[in-house]
Amino acid sequence: MGRVLIIGAGGVATVAAHKVAQNKDVFTEIKIASRTESKCKALAAILNEKYGTNVTTAQVDADSVEQLVALMTDYKPELVMNLALPYQDLTIMEACLQAGCNYLDTANYEPEFPSAEAYKDAVLPHHDDQPHFEYSWQWAYRERFEKAGLCAILGCGFDPGVTSIYTAYAAKHHFDEMHYLDIVDCNAGNHHKAFATNFNPEINLREITQEGLYWEDGKYVVTEPMAIHKPLNYPNVGPRESYLLHHEEIESLVINYPTLKRARFWMTFGEAYLKHLEVIQNIGMDRIDEVEYMAPDEDGVMRKVKIVPLQFLKAVLPNPQDLGENYEGETSIGCRIRGLRGGEEHTYYVYNNCSHQAAYEETGMQGVSYTTGVPAMIGAMMFMKGLWNMPGVHNVEEFDPDPFMEQLNIQGLPWHEIHDGDLEL
Repeated sequence: MGRVLIIGAGGVATVAAHKVAQNKDVFTEIKIASRTESKCKALAAILNEKYGTNVTTAQVDADSVEQLVALMTDYKPELVMNLALPYQDLTIMEACLQAGCNYLDTANYEPEFPSAEAYKDAVLPHHDDQPHFEYSWQWAYRERFEKAGLCAILGCGFDPGVTSIYTAYAAKHHFDEMHYLDIVDCNAGNHHKAFATNFNPEINLREITQEGLYWEDGKYVVTEPMAIHKPLNYPNVGPRESYLLHHEEIESLVINYPTLKRARFWMTFGEAYLKHLEVIQNIGMDRIDEVEYMAPDEDGVMRKVKIVPLQFLKAVLPNPQDLGENYEGETSIGCRIRGLRGGEEHTYYVYNNCSHQAAYEETGMQGVSYTTGVPAMIGAMMFMKGLWNMPGVHNVEEFDPDPFMEQLNIQGLPWHEIHDGDLEL
């Protein structure tokens, strides 16, 4: 049906590319581009051999609007799938506007280096010297995409993404009013590493070390990082200590579903992970500002160099793309919702459990990459089929959830429901 450009060659992009290649009736041409083209070529070779596709590649710096526009103008994709870093959302959106391309991503924009200038247009509570992400920067592109007749689909991973679509599905089929929403994310897997993150370490650690944030009674409530926690039971997993975090889908969901009295996001962490995180914070390795130190150059001469501690930590931690082979266990992610139907209160829990081993066997990547990459492909499929295509900038819950929910069952992320059970929250 159409030509797609995938920007990125990490774990999520790898999964998405596998799923795009599996659906040749929808995606007639595929190009993968990233800063390191050798990674794209290696992935393309696997896809072409496994699925009989003709995936092509390109080198591009996703921080450069000029390079992106040149690539898009030459290739002319119907849709650009941004599976690079959230730092690059705005440059890719800008390039799409200039080149006349539609856009999809999985995570909202985050300035790489926090500052008062970087955050001058921020809306949510924040500190100028701390990591922070929100949708306001991308929502600012709405009018330009509308005038150009182009569609931008935001947050089409699992959370955000599937969790937002679960919420839309619940609102459409099971509730007259939704009052309480809790998104719960459990990774009950074991990668057999002392410490590792399941996606980009820099992005992951920035996300979980910032202050918590949730919506209640018409306003945001700020908490100390991971200060609120409690054990929750997850299907086929059992009880896991779950921590309240700031997560992006809450921002759009409380706007699109104004009957929500409270909306929160919870994620599980094991004791070993938290102990390592505590040490990382105590010794300053989570810093995102530059520090100077003396290091030898190629001639052995000691010179002052600058380094961002968190970026250095990322370089020495295990690559999330390499975790899959020995990963055991599963993820369990879903939405727990309480509200009214027919004047009576009801509860609804919709969720997916994903096996790390099954994900690796299919795509060579672990379950966290799989649960993000598969929905990205489904969102692209929705666009290509004309089911999700409105000019402007839209979060996924603004579209019809039904065809997406159908494809989740077909493409490897089947969902399950519990009606009127104990939500524990």
